[in-house]
Amino acid sequence: MTDAGSTSSDRILIADDNQQNRELLEAYLADDGHDIFMATDGVETIDMAVSEQPDLILLDIMMPKLSGYEVCQQLKQDERTRDIPVLMVTALKEMGDIERAVAAGADDFLTKPVHRIELKTRVRSLLRVRHLTNERDRLLAYLAEVEQPPASRRSGTP
Repeated sequence: MTDAGSTSSDRILIADDNQQNRELLEAYLADDGHDIFMATDGVETIDMAVSEQPDLILLDIMMPKLSGYEVCQQLKQDERTRDIPVLMVTALKEMGDIERAVAAGADDFLTKPVHRIELKTRVRSLLRVRHLTNERDRLLAYLAEVEQPPASRRSGTP
């Protein structure tokens, strides 16, 4: 059983069309031992989220092909990706932008310029939630399995 905090195997997808922003976020998180991979547009972000199953997605709002709002909404509607926490990272600062991000399913919101300590704290917190959710799902699956009567009892054989 893993600790409910972050581990060195945590997988983080950074989705931003700006290379400098991606590199900065990666640099801020580099010394924490995460596996980091990157997407440069909305469509690529969805594809990578489905194929790579990251533990967390750092998602820019203003991206080509699909906006961060659209990406988040699609991820949260897809059974394969709905439980992946999404941290919106954007230069947008208006309350309406935050409300729209929350309505799309974002789990948290950071405005640029991102401060290293704030980013690391929120990432750690969202990864902890992800691990607890995974552990809960494993325990529920185990309990469902234990509660199933053995096949021999159902068929009436000893």
